[in-house]
Amino acid sequence: MNMKSSNPTVVCFGEILWDNLPTRRNPGGAPMNVAYHLNRLGVNAAIISALGDDEPGRELLRFLKDKGVSAEFVQVDPEHQTSEVSASVSQDHEVSYVIHSDVAWDYILADEKSKEAVAHASAFVFGSLSARNLESRETLFSLLAYSKYNVFDVNLRAPHYSPELIKQLMQHADLLKVNASELQLIAEWHNCQATNELEIIQILFSQYKMTDVVVTKGSTGASLYTRNAHIDSPAYQVPVQDTIGSGDSFLAALLAKKLSHASVEDALDHAVAMGAFITGKSGACPEYNQHEFERFMKETKAKLRL
Repeated sequence: MNMKSSNPTVVCFGEILWDNLPTRRNPGGAPMNVAYHLNRLGVNAAIISALGDDEPGRELLRFLKDKGVSAEFVQVDPEHQTSEVSASVSQDHEVSYVIHSDVAWDYILADEKSKEAVAHASAFVFGSLSARNLESRETLFSLLAYSKYNVFDVNLRAPHYSPELIKQLMQHADLLKVNASELQLIAEWHNCQATNELEIIQILFSQYKMTDVVVTKGSTGASLYTRNAHIDSPAYQVPVQDTIGSGDSFLAALLAKKLSHASVEDALDHAVAMGAFITGKSGACPEYNQHEFERFMKETKAKLRL
């Protein structure tokens, strides 16, 4: 699916990299994964990032072009290398990462065409990892001055964050995406004495401007909170290939539905289904189309009714 790049509906900001696994090497980076899946779901999405002037960077540019993801806002940095990450997968399919520092996406510049793209987009997606270095962090905050609707995928990667930075970024979020363990950490950082998830969310709503909080819970599904509603969605049970990129695909499906003004129930159901669909495939950005995903949802629901 080849989309126009001039006025993307969604702009994602941050890391683009190579995930080096024990048996293979895959393109990755949460913002790039979100943009990839949005495009697969029919939403024009682009990424603002930076690559080195090297062969790994050129390979990633070829990947983006091949998959129809706009590289118009991907900068080439002659001084820093393209990011390489060492990833390992445990027996229960959990992924851990060693994310090397001082790479090209640590030095993303706030150029005029990026500002214009963010200003015209319906949503701006960012995570905490892209703010680990001063240059890209300053660029991120400068772009937030232009955005209309901010989606903060917390995506904590130790040691590349601080409580102060996460709180700063949360000040700008309209939609906050966290997993269950990240939510508990955030609660501790706010000296929150709440005894359950709903109480934690209510405290966040009282302290920040955000209108939506989505909590992912792996094999048990996800919950979505608005200021006047709370929806739970159970997981779709599938044989797991790996969990790489499943949270990014979840966010893309949720955002695609929200942008089409679907109900929160429908948006969360599609997001949970997409997360499961991608865990049943290998890698963060597998080949598929919208029809294949919708067939998966229909057939999986039919099995549940048997």
